Amino acid sequence: MSKMADRYENQAPEKLQGKYQAMVVCCILGIGSLVSWNSMLTIADYYYQVFPDYHPSRVLTLVYQPFALGTIVILAYHESKINTRKRNLIGYILFTISTFLLIVLDLATKGRGGIGPYIGLCAVVASFGLADATVQGGMIGDLSLMCPELVQSFMGGLAVAGALTSALRLITKAAFEKTNDGLRKGAMMFLAISTFIEFLCVMLYAYVFPKLPIVKYYRRKAASEGSKTVSADLAAAGIQNQSDLLLDYSVQTDDDSKNQRLSNKELLIQNIDYAVNLFLIYVCTLSIFPGFLYENTGQHGLGAWYALVLVAMYNCWDSVGRYTPLVKWLKIENRKLITIAVLSRYLLIPAFYFTAKYGDQGWMIMLVSVLGLTNGHLTVCILTTAPNGYKGPEQNALGNLLVIFLLGGIFAGVALDWLWLIGKKNAF
Repeated sequence: MSKMADRYENQAPEKLQGKYQAMVVCCILGIGSLVSWNSMLTIADYYYQVFPDYHPSRVLTLVYQPFALGTIVILAYHESKINTRKRNLIGYILFTISTFLLIVLDLATKGRGGIGPYIGLCAVVASFGLADATVQGGMIGDLSLMCPELVQSFMGGLAVAGALTSALRLITKAAFEKTNDGLRKGAMMFLAISTFIEFLCVMLYAYVFPKLPIVKYYRRKAASEGSKTVSADLAAAGIQNQSDLLLDYSVQTDDDSKNQRLSNKELLIQNIDYAVNLFLIYVCTLSIFPGFLYENTGQHGLGAWYALVLVAMYNCWDSVGRYTPLVKWLKIENRKLITIAVLSRYLLIPAFYFTAKYGDQGWMIMLVSVLGLTNGHLTVCILTTAPNGYKGPEQNALGNLLVIFLLGGIFAGVALDWLWLIGKKNAF
């Protein structure tokens, strides 16, 4: 054990073995935290065929968000007492079961529409909301007490999920388009792949991630600073003795000082600009994506492919935007500059309105790309900059608080998305 202690005392965390493996695992876990929901959005063309009168892309998003937001508020309030390992595993298992249930529901109803199957679909989507809040808050809180690259990799994974689902959707649509019941077959294949990815995430988080050296290092560090949320993960990595934690991490503090931390209220006051900016980013994005793209862009040369192409472009550029902060001179760390950038995105709303009315599909694709790129870039800039300078328990709490505002912004954006239908014939 003393050899282990010497190793961790004499080695900078950036050089610890397992950093790149941890980044890859975080990216896959990020994919898993959004691939099920993105699957729902990306096969919306199938649900529009089955439920043509129920506005699937708008209604399902509106069902999803209250459950996600309500759950994250409760979990963030009790964050310091929650077993993070159990929380994240429950979230990924719930994602796996819910995605599989979508396949079961479709097979049981034989792909027929109607209010009964639609209510069943809404119930599964509600469980996605519960799982999303459980995983996103838990993972971002957990990774916030580690190095910024791991948060960035997880957030990058969220966008990769979108790009991956869009690519798969275009492939399955092309493969099955001319076959009997092709749209349904493509959607089912899609959901089967998503179910497998969710199961893979359960295995990775349970057996691989906690045993990586860099992850153990930061969790020891957090435990030495008074964090109780990491104890189960440390136990899974074979570290159970609290005195061992203090020996393994070179900074030792007395019991009184190590347990002192800023309250959630104090953390929020100090970071209110980051929180509000996250909220505003997602209000802007979700007021346009995906409902406006499916229902308000008119008819163009791409026909039934048009909405899928727009969603694919958004997801691809969102993915790129989440990796651009790795380029040091592109990363925005100045708080005022972040605020200016966030507010300037609201010029996109009138731009989308006039482009849908007067522009062609090339301009619309360009606007969607800008929407995705700025969404990803600014999100990662905030989530990797905000936790700097805080102790482990505070970083975990701040990560959870920021996710509340992120999901709150999504909820508000989804609600505002309905305003595009005002004045439209046969809108309701």
